[in-house]
Amino acid sequence: MATCTRRSLCHFLSVTLVRHNCNRNVQAKASTVKELYPPILPSSTAKSTSAKRRVVDEFFGQLRSCSVKEKIRMLTRVQRKKYVIYPQTFSLNADRWYQHYTKTAYISGLPEKYVGAEAGSALAVDESLVSEAKSVVCNYLLQEHWYLQKTSFVHKQQELSASPFLRNIVYDLRNLLAKENPVLSLSSLDYDPQINYYWLQGERTIPRGHRSGLIEPMRFQIDDRPHSQIRIPQQLPEFVLPEAEISGEVPVISLAPDLLPLFRRQYDNNIFIGTKLEDPCCYGHTQFHIVPDRFCRDNMNKRGLSNQVEVSLRANAIASLFAWTGAQAMYQGFWAEEDVSRPFVSQAVITDGQFFSFFCYQLNTLALSPRADGQNGRINLCWGTESMGLYERVTDGDVLGWNEALLRLLLQFLLNKPQ
Repeated sequence: MATCTRRSLCHFLSVTLVRHNCNRNVQAKASTVKELYPPILPSSTAKSTSAKRRVVDEFFGQLRSCSVKEKIRMLTRVQRKKYVIYPQTFSLNADRWYQHYTKTAYISGLPEKYVGAEAGSALAVDESLVSEAKSVVCNYLLQEHWYLQKTSFVHKQQELSASPFLRNIVYDLRNLLAKENPVLSLSSLDYDPQINYYWLQGERTIPRGHRSGLIEPMRFQIDDRPHSQIRIPQQLPEFVLPEAEISGEVPVISLAPDLLPLFRRQYDNNIFIGTKLEDPCCYGHTQFHIVPDRFCRDNMNKRGLSNQVEVSLRANAIASLFAWTGAQAMYQGFWAEEDVSRPFVSQAVITDGQFFSFFCYQLNTLALSPRADGQNGRINLCWGTESMGLYERVTDGDVLGWNEALLRLLLQFLLNKPQ
């Protein structure tokens, strides 16, 4: 008769028994099997977050394979209310707000290539060239002074005197320096061009209406009209490397744009550099801006806004140069989801006929939209100078208090050329 015996549990857990062996590669083998069905995607017509994300991803994927003309058309076709940024604005301390909206750090002074230009660099100007340019500028100053004495419309002094003076010296100095800078002989000179740029930056909560409570990106557009500009067929070299450490910082504005104030309007979204896509001169060299009468230094002092003179000039330069360089980058096929692979550089000169300010801008990024700006550490850079007087006063037949250093800097700006 069989007897019941007690055996240790370790005997049954022994790895030598075949019935207790475990194949630990079952899941690994199963994962290598080819899937029989495609992944389940959210419906493109649903109202869920995943469905909206799928529609956006498919739209951006379609954009990447489009031509530049079609890409710009698709990015600007949806018209909704947007904040319109005016480069020449009455708003107080607008330069910090414009830096925030364009992700631009302002650096006082000019890049190193202009600081050391007098020490025999590529931008050094011969004394004969300076004297010839001085003669040209003085002749036009005396000419406009003589014509200004014959009119009584003193409230249009900028339109009647400063604007023709700037038009004449830009045309003659470009022709004068063409032998030193060959790219100027191939350039295009535009008068009163139209510059537009449209982009997304930041988010806002819709306060009222049937979409109240939803979060949407804030839309901005700059509509600029400089006095004149020079376009060239080749790109200007960068001032600094994009990865270089810069001491400037971008101000963070947490207030709504309505408090600047900025106003929202709905009309055509435009991206335009002053010429069509087919133009070979698709890169910017230098813009020239004229300060209107209401922003003149004397009028600002009478209203007690003398501390806002330089602020308004910085705001004008930041907005104008960001719009111009941003539109140039869009003309090369870059946009927020396909950020620039190289910097875009442009220059600006802002004047009222007597005082001149010089600015340099380097566009390092277009990824300003809420979707693209999350992990984007690059910032745009703007260098600028304080206002400097070209002369003290003009008398009958003579210009007193001539500033030759300013004229030399203006010539260096025009002598800047592609590598």
